[in-house]
Amino acid sequence: MRVLLVEDDEDIASGVAEALRRRAYQVDWISDGRQALRAALDNPFDLIILDLGLPGLDGLDVLGQLRQKQKSTPTIIVSARDTTRNRIDGLNAGADDYLIKPFDLEELFARIHAIERRSSGASTNVLKLGLVELDLRGLTVRYNAEEVVLQRREFSLLKKLMENPRQVFTREQLEESLYGWTSDVGSNTIDVYVHNIRKKMYPEVIKTLRGVGYRIDPTIAGGGSSE
Repeated sequence: MRVLLVEDDEDIASGVAEALRRRAYQVDWISDGRQALRAALDNPFDLIILDLGLPGLDGLDVLGQLRQKQKSTPTIIVSARDTTRNRIDGLNAGADDYLIKPFDLEELFARIHAIERRSSGASTNVLKLGLVELDLRGLTVRYNAEEVVLQRREFSLLKKLMENPRQVFTREQLEESLYGWTSDVGSNTIDVYVHNIRKKMYPEVIKTLRGVGYRIDPTIAGGGSSE
């Protein structure tokens, strides 16, 4: 999951970003409201964590403009504005959740997991497709009831594909999802991750559409040979 963190307090932002990265989320941080609006309009983020009291443009205005432009990226407001009216205004502006500062990181993750469940149509923190199970909280993977050890970005790649089993992703789309604006991504990085996942599970767990990109095997039944 690629997260846009919009927060002008550097201490808060660094703590939240580090906690997210430890749990296999890709994080891009912006501290200015106008820059955040442009980034959210131009990039395929899966989640926005949005402060309200921002330089450049208030967070409520950022969210309002995103929704006016039909940008439906799930958004959690995190703010010190703690009145009932503040929460109502945030939710009415299009927020999916509202968390009051100071907050516990575990509560933030619980709310993120709730959004992930709604997005995937799941009722639990376990994402299932065929014989593969991803525990979104424990960051563990099981294939055919056996635990599979994946690196953090291998886990993120598999999760991205499993959340969208009918979609074909280009290498560029997968790189953006896993690395955000990081520029030092090797040309064969995604291919290496795909190779590793196939090796740890079975060759056709991820399908290659030559000249296009990758998609998950929607059945994940196992067997077969690589393409």
